[in-house]
Amino acid sequence: MTNKNKQRENYHTLVIHSTDNSFCFGYRKNNNLESDELFIKKFDNDLCNNLINDLYKFISKENLQKINKLSVSIGPANFNASRLIVVLARTISQQLHCPLDCFSSFEIMAKRIASTNNIFTNKKSFWIYKKLKRKGLIAGKYEICHDEKTPSDLVIRETVLPKVVKELASKELFFEAIYDDKEDLKELLDLSNKNLLNSNVESWKKVLPLYPISPIN
Repeated sequence: MTNKNKQRENYHTLVIHSTDNSFCFGYRKNNNLESDELFIKKFDNDLCNNLINDLYKFISKENLQKINKLSVSIGPANFNASRLIVVLARTISQQLHCPLDCFSSFEIMAKRIASTNNIFTNKKSFWIYKKLKRKGLIAGKYEICHDEKTPSDLVIRETVLPKVVKELASKELFFEAIYDDKEDLKELLDLSNKNLLNSNVESWKKVLPLYPISPIN
């Protein structure tokens, strides 16, 4: 067994995710999918306090101390939830001295959307978009890059971070963003574990919420 694989098997991963109307926690031990524990809850009137309380209910103090990899979604999603979960993730990362990385909500759902729509061509790109209440869209671009070592595994690369656009060209391939709490939480755990050796203990400083628009939109 290589050193990289040994390191991967000794990781305890915590991920924090939010959508337009829910927040979620996921925990995986030693990169073992069967160990996955998931928590999903719809927003209530006191998200700030309940986020912390529900985290303590979800994971024991003992297991929290074992966490050595942390990942968080940064949006586009509910404005306040994105801000709160990023602050929480950064704080945990600092306190535990463990690496923190982040993924956009669209990047997390990209593999699911590609699979649902049978997009398997290598280097083929597509957009994921979300309509704004006013005019325009938030859209990110994604490219399929099969892993040379495991060609059957669908690998997605984010080439354009979600941003505000007026419209998408008709010649482009695009799909509307659809959140799926359970599936996206599992994908975030997968992404976190695949990326676990590419972060350092100071990485929390670079993790910020994604705010393509102002809160009033």
